[in-house]
Amino acid sequence: MQRLTGGFRPYCLLILLGLFLFLPGIAAVPPIDRDESRFAQASHQMLESGDYVRIQFQQESRAKKPVGIYWMQAASARLLGAEQSIWAYRLPSAAGALAAVLLTFYFGQFLTGRPAALAGAALLAGAFMLVSEAHQAKTDAVLLAAAVAAQGALARFYMAGKNAGPRPGLGTALVFWVAQGIAILIKGPIIPMVSLLTVIALWIADRRIGWLRGIRPLSGIIIVAAMVAPWVAAISSATGGQFVGQAVKGDLLPKLLGAQESHGAPPGYYLLLMTATLWPASLFVVPGFVRAVKAREGAALRFCLAWIVPSWIVFEAVPTKLPHYVLPTYPALALLAGLAVAAGDPCLRTAWAKAFYALFALVGIALAVLFVAAPVRLGDGLTWLSLPPAAAALAAGVVPAALAWRGRFFPAVEAALAGAILTYGLALQTLMPHMDRMWLSQRVAAELPSGTPVAAAGFHEPSLVFLMGTGTFLTDGEGAARFLLSPPAAAAVVEARQQPSFDAALAAAGRKARLIAREEGLNYSSGRPASLDLWELDGKP
Repeated sequence: MQRLTGGFRPYCLLILLGLFLFLPGIAAVPPIDRDESRFAQASHQMLESGDYVRIQFQQESRAKKPVGIYWMQAASARLLGAEQSIWAYRLPSAAGALAAVLLTFYFGQFLTGRPAALAGAALLAGAFMLVSEAHQAKTDAVLLAAAVAAQGALARFYMAGKNAGPRPGLGTALVFWVAQGIAILIKGPIIPMVSLLTVIALWIADRRIGWLRGIRPLSGIIIVAAMVAPWVAAISSATGGQFVGQAVKGDLLPKLLGAQESHGAPPGYYLLLMTATLWPASLFVVPGFVRAVKAREGAALRFCLAWIVPSWIVFEAVPTKLPHYVLPTYPALALLAGLAVAAGDPCLRTAWAKAFYALFALVGIALAVLFVAAPVRLGDGLTWLSLPPAAAALAAGVVPAALAWRGRFFPAVEAALAGAILTYGLALQTLMPHMDRMWLSQRVAAELPSGTPVAAAGFHEPSLVFLMGTGTFLTDGEGAARFLLSPPAAAAVVEARQQPSFDAALAAAGRKARLIAREEGLNYSSGRPASLDLWELDGKP
């Protein structure tokens, strides 16, 4: 391992690993409903309108997240000349995921040493949740990069205060505050909350906080205000002060007070999912965390625990839960795993650790079964395309678990990462794009000429708007019939339950429609089967 950690070798290795994990499938997988397509469409509308202050999904103000990610996605699509392509809007997420991995190594080396930091950063790169977020045009992969920069800079000041590292300078303080400003522009107060909880936990544990003066709090707050205030002032002026109020009342408070959009779960939800969401990094995360708790007097371990525990408790306590909410804690968990592996710690050889390795193997087996079964429901039935990712997932679960059981921890990490590359790459590049029943919007778009005016009755998924254009009219059956009667060469997409009102409205107008195609599949956002008929106006009255 030592030969891999010298000079720039770790960065080169991590960049290659990130490219193998984050790029396959980024262009092959169609736009995903609902959040990704809403983000991408809102960014696309910025390019269409030239308005880079307001955030709109069609005519609706999208007061969900601040503007940062929309600017990044719009810039990516414009610079690459690919404003109609979903992959261009995903690239900031892939870049954010890669930056998070590299920053985990860079700052992690000051906490754990280079071998442990390399193992931890590599395990983070392969974590299922990060790979998933890297392939979607959303906020969380970029937010994670800002989180690692902020927490890593904070860690350097803490370690210096414990005489466990060189004293950082003004540049490190600037990194901390700029990362906080970027994080606020991307997703509001999440990362400032994580950093504040980390500081409070360390203060309680150490009974001292003098080390915090090094980050220059007063100057830093001014820097953050200078970054955030101009857009806040601009959006408040553009919306008459409504945007911030809508964001707080319509998004933040509902998540804190109840299960928003049916995404509720009891406390313990993230703990229960951790083996799968961190897979294959989860192989050593639980033993690494237990080791850190037992040896928590160490400065690096104490910092990582202060990073993880209070924020995790808050995320578990908030009623609204989505699997990616705890992602900002994953770098610290991965570093603890890397530290346990680098130390060959005895905790990795305990009976309960070996029992956990068996549980880890079950995740790979479950993924293999899923890859074989999914095309039955979401594609054309059993297909040979399932076999390579299923075999890779099986190997990625069983082989690392067997190696870890035998005490061969570094080979287990290497096997887990190789399995992750094959599993994710094959699933995302070859299997998912062929699950045609999932991709109803893409199938509709393939049936209609580019630029066709479209009304959609009963099927209002954002992916259809992104693929067919901002002018896509989301309505009911009667509205779709009226739309078909007005613009030339228009088309209507009518879901089966809206068909009677569509037919009745056309009959009342004395006109008929001609069926272009019928697309049947699963609306995975609602979990219900969907049957869509595509109509154009018959030329004969």
